[in-house]
Amino acid sequence: MTKTAKLYGGSLYDLAAEESLTEPVMEEMDSIRQIFRENPDYLVLLSEPSIPKTERVALLNKAFDGQIQPYLLNFLGILCENGALREFGGCCDEFRSRYNADHNIAEAVVSSAVALSESQAEALKKRLEDMSKKTIVLTQKVDEGLLGGLRVELEGKQLDGTAQARLLSLRKKITEIIV
Repeated sequence: MTKTAKLYGGSLYDLAAEESLTEPVMEEMDSIRQIFRENPDYLVLLSEPSIPKTERVALLNKAFDGQIQPYLLNFLGILCENGALREFGGCCDEFRSRYNADHNIAEAVVSSAVALSESQAEALKKRLEDMSKKTIVLTQKVDEGLLGGLRVELEGKQLDGTAQARLLSLRKKITEIIV
């Protein structure tokens, strides 16, 4: 994440928290981020230096006025005016990071060879909550390259219980014994 995204995203979070609007702003940011992902040409248009800033901001206003929180619309306008609209994704990440920290939430990504059942996912989530003492938001990824087991990324740490990790550990122990 860039310094710009951290600064802008953190500033928007502070304003939204002051106004008790963190949840709606975060939901709307996620929606706008998805719109930008699905329509990359729109983001290119809004970042085109040959188009006057006022026209680009007017395009944003036309698209989102009355649809999103005024603070968020103004925020998008500021990013557009400052040529930083491409930093919006990083701003979203910083906003969510600050929200999660304030609400004792941790995001975990679990990778497995096959999708976990609902009961398995709930059991894992409960176990991670017990370990971290935080509310866990669990995202599942299927990685067919894994032979079995789970790999969990939680707060910058990786918990690797995959078959590959166990085999590598076993190989290392055997090598140490032999040498």
